[in-house]
Amino acid sequence: MSKYRTGQTALLVVVDDVEPLVDPWRQRFNTSAAAGLPAHVTVLIPFLDIKRIDPAVRNELTALFARQDRFSVEFGKVGRFSHVRYLQPTPAQRFRELTEAVVARWPEAPPYGGQFTEVHPHLTVANDQSPEVFDEIEAAIEAQLPLSTVVSSVSLFVSDGSRWHRRHEFPFAC
Repeated sequence: MSKYRTGQTALLVVVDDVEPLVDPWRQRFNTSAAAGLPAHVTVLIPFLDIKRIDPAVRNELTALFARQDRFSVEFGKVGRFSHVRYLQPTPAQRFRELTEAVVARWPEAPPYGGQFTEVHPHLTVANDQSPEVFDEIEAAIEAQLPLSTVVSSVSLFVSDGSRWHRRHEFPFAC
């Protein structure tokens, strides 16, 4: 049974530049990758149900993200949550600001459904693995860090209950 609900949406910063490094690990050890999500830093999940995302909401998202400036980010370290290994973005605050901007407009969609009190931006590489697998992943990835990229948009993804599909992309200002 999928942990994703049909019609569930997510606002994500897709990070194509780190995909070559993390994709082999994500495909094997990350449930979101297996469900079709590319390497990303979450801005907001869950967002509004797809039935609520009409042209007016898309226009508001377009305007909200068009007010954001592109920014550089570096992934220089593998971070740890208890059952997750992830790439830690620097500066993380820019991702928090994106989340805060969306939540300020749609407070009915708190980050992670309100499950956590603080937002910790991250790019998940693997989840729910043994310590030995986590150690192998960390050693392999940290040897190839840091990686830098420019963040220039947020994408809206929609779940069909088992797979995620990119529906829209909202570019930032230049």
